[in-house]
Amino acid sequence: MNSPLTAMSSSFVVGGLTTETRHMIDREVKLAVGKQGIIINIARRDIINEKEMLECLVQGEIGGAGLDVFKNKSNVPKELFELDNVVLSPHRVVFTPEGFMAACELVAGNLEAFFSDKPLLSPVMDE
Repeated sequence: MNSPLTAMSSSFVVGGLTTETRHMIDREVKLAVGKQGIIINIARRDIINEKEMLECLVQGEIGGAGLDVFKNKSNVPKELFELDNVVLSPHRVVFTPEGFMAACELVAGNLEAFFSDKPLLSPVMDE
C-alpha cells in the first residue's frame, strides 16, 4: 500500500464516508501501526474495517484503540468490551455547546441556501 498512513505509529481517523474512504483503514494500515500503535476512530463507521480491527486487537497486532463510532451502534461487538486495550465512548460530539451551536448554524445556513435556490452547505448524499 502506498498510503502515508502505513508510515505512522498511531492513527487518528477523522473523515467523511465515501466509496473511496470505505475500509480505508484496512489490515495493512493496522499492521503498519503496529503493536505499540493506537488507532483512534471518531470518523464514520465504515472508514475502518471493524472486523479486521477486532482481529488485530485480539491477536495483539496493534496496541489499542479508542472508538466512538461502530459499524452497528446498537450491536457493538462484545469482544471490544472485554479488551483492556480498548476505550469505547458514545459518539456525542453534538452534545457539546460548540457542537450544538455549529449544528444550529449549519441548519440555518442550509435553510437560507434552500430558500434562496442556492446549493446546500451540506447536501444529502445518496448511498
